[in-house]
Amino acid sequence: MFLGLAVLSFFTAAFGVVAGLGGGVLLLAVMATIFPPAALIPLHGTIQAGNNVSRIIIMRQHITWSLIPAFALGTVLGAVIGGKIVVTLPTALLQSVLGFFVLYVCWAPKPESHQAFSGPKFFILGAVGTLVSMFVGATGTLLAPFARAATSGRHEYLASHAVMMVLMHGLKLVAFITLGFSFGAYLPLLSAMIAMSALGNLFGQGVLNKLSEKLFHRLFQIALTLLSLRLLYAGL
Repeated sequence: MFLGLAVLSFFTAAFGVVAGLGGGVLLLAVMATIFPPAALIPLHGTIQAGNNVSRIIIMRQHITWSLIPAFALGTVLGAVIGGKIVVTLPTALLQSVLGFFVLYVCWAPKPESHQAFSGPKFFILGAVGTLVSMFVGATGTLLAPFARAATSGRHEYLASHAVMMVLMHGLKLVAFITLGFSFGAYLPLLSAMIAMSALGNLFGQGVLNKLSEKLFHRLFQIALTLLSLRLLYAGL
């Protein structure tokens, strides 16, 4: 099982680069069959934080830094609120709302380029994304349409989205540690899965460089739609 999870981490990371998102949700779906709910979200968040750190290192020259400050402030607010109400809201409700919302954002008319980014919008996105991630784990789906609309190309989107995910998962992990979760027994597995995800990111970038922008956008829309439908199915 240890080796299987490590290999899975490689392939889900590579898929996340090629399709633009989805690797985290695929990993979460498999881990949910193995780990108890109390451990699932903290462990998955740690792996995704490590995965996105390596993606940032690989694609650092493409980061759109103007998106980050407002988003980072929002993640702090989301982590503080989430740490207080993490056990009080039904997961099914959040999954359903998230699924409907992401489907709308994915297929609604795209905003004009000058409207794609605003500080208040990304502040709210950071707060809501971090809060929701404490219940449903993989919320890259929620961030993806906004990050894609606010960046100039697929490389810029992937790099900027990775920074947002590190901020979101990192603060979420601080909240779980504060709540008393212990990572000690899981450190060997976490280390192996994070290392394999770094290799998956390298492999995925090689495939991504061979894709056209139009094909990437279509894969992105398909992946986002399927993940939203999965959230709706799980919630309803």
